[in-house]
Amino acid sequence: MQTPIHTPPNAGARNPDPAFWAGRSVLVTGHTGFKGAWLSLWLERLGARVSGLALPPETSPNLFDLAGLSGRMDSRLGDIRSADTVRDALAATRPEIVIHMAAQALVRPSYRDPLATYATNVMGTAHVLEAVRTTPSVRAVVVVTSDKAYANREWPYGYRETEALGGHDPYSSSKACAELVTSAYRASFLAERACHVATARAGNVIGGGDWSEDRLIPDIVQAFLEGRSVEIRAPHATRPWQHVLEPLSGYLRLAEALCAQDGAAVAEAWNFGPADEDCRPVSSIVETLAREWGEGAAWHLSEKTHPHEATFLKVDASKARAYLGWDRRLRLDAALAWTTAWHRAQAQGASALDLTLAQIGAYETLGA
Repeated sequence: MQTPIHTPPNAGARNPDPAFWAGRSVLVTGHTGFKGAWLSLWLERLGARVSGLALPPETSPNLFDLAGLSGRMDSRLGDIRSADTVRDALAATRPEIVIHMAAQALVRPSYRDPLATYATNVMGTAHVLEAVRTTPSVRAVVVVTSDKAYANREWPYGYRETEALGGHDPYSSSKACAELVTSAYRASFLAERACHVATARAGNVIGGGDWSEDRLIPDIVQAFLEGRSVEIRAPHATRPWQHVLEPLSGYLRLAEALCAQDGAAVAEAWNFGPADEDCRPVSSIVETLAREWGEGAAWHLSEKTHPHEATFLKVDASKARAYLGWDRRLRLDAALAWTTAWHRAQAQGASALDLTLAQIGAYETLGA
């Protein structure tokens, strides 16, 4: 039985609504990844019935295994590049809400294997939406793309949802393609059966439990833990840094709004990004983390040749603030402190599950 549709979320209520999520069936694709593990734990905390579809975790260690998520949710291992696998997962779980995060999520690996990047990010998204089309239980879908889906003009101001899509590299262009695929499915198939679909474009996320390859914060933390200087390849690159809980809270608020009586009004693209002052260059991030870490923390500039990456990027989240009641709660310095504290405590033997749930609780307190 489907959960009754709720009224739109109160613009002043910033936390996800436990009354909305309690008992609701949610499928998270990419649940074995960094963001997916955090989201799955938060949904479980809210009382949702959580299922997941993803490849096995890519790194060891990883938050999915450390938090014991395989025993806490209906975890299904499979590849979204297989249409049959995705269709079978939705048929078996019959979710009311789908949050699609499974992706090849990094720029540099997309240069090494562009075809796999397009197969996952473009056709994988199409497979999810096609499966949604044939699964009557689904009422709302949040497709997570990226801030890098915009045609980057190296502008000093944030991109709005109406700006042109594009992408210099395979990763960025694959996310722009995923936006177009989503728009086509929304207009051609899903709107007519009142299944509301939105896309979410977030900034660069940081937080405890991320050991991904070629990602700034994991590289820094790992180097500091090992007592070596971290190699930095683009110290002047500026990004919209935010703690992982910031965009996840946006995805949850967006899903609530999509399930409201006027959910069609929010079935479009949404940005979730930090305030302008938190869009800082890489050099500022590594220097702040080095100070937070203390003795022995150091960095140096890479002398290697690297593929093209954008120098300046940030998004304008005014629409989410105005219409979803969403806003960032952690200034960047606090987000970095939370990240450092998580990794330092985990390295000293603290439970990854307890650390993650404690930070989710502290984050909710900030929005109370």
